[in-house]
Amino acid sequence: MTDIRTLGDELPKQQARVRELLIGYKEIGPAGQFGAMMIEQVLQKADKAVISGDVVAMIVS
Repeated sequence: MTDIRTLGDELPKQQARVRELLIGYKEIGPAGQFGAMMIEQVLQKADKAVISGDVVAMIVS
């Protein structure tokens, strides 16, 4: 039987995973600055989608 995963279960896990990646990008210094900025923007969009309950925005983020 397959394990059923829902958006509500997986999005917070992925947000946490990406926040861990963000730490690494920031530790790189100037070379990771652009990547860190992009990751922060995506996380902000995802957080906003979760807070507002916008399922479509959650899927896109």
